[in-house]
Amino acid sequence: MTEASSIMIRRARREDVAAIVGMLADDPLGSARERIEDPLPQSYYEAFARVERDPNLQLVVAVDGEGVVVGCLQLAVLPGISSQGGSRGLLEDVRVAKHCRSRGIGEKLVEWAVTEARVRGCMLVELLTHQTRVDAQRFYERLGFARSHVGMTIRF
Repeated sequence: MTEASSIMIRRARREDVAAIVGMLADDPLGSARERIEDPLPQSYYEAFARVERDPNLQLVVAVDGEGVVVGCLQLAVLPGISSQGGSRGLLEDVRVAKHCRSRGIGEKLVEWAVTEARVRGCMLVELLTHQTRVDAQRFYERLGFARSHVGMTIRF
């Protein structure tokens, strides 16, 4: 059984993309957005290369003792003028493999990201979660996040 104490967090590698996409697709919202095919569409690898080149983005994975990817998240550091020129951290795509949930892995990933954002000079850390993800909302509130915004989207 994979527990948080046996998890290592590291930068994602190209060979992790399939596992990441699998976790992104493993819920009702993600299953409608992602394309699980063998081989994966090239667009995922092109996106990974763009993320990898951007110094303000970090895509990381949580791996178990055998090196299997069991979680992921992306931290974006957004420089800005507001808040006296302070940067903000934005968490995206926080996922834990279904068979590893409720074992502290997501908490370990988020704590890593908050620490990394602080080290990189961020004034705050924000995240968005879909309004239907009530379990995720409770999880983030338990970690100290407060509801503070109304999110709005235009899809293309």
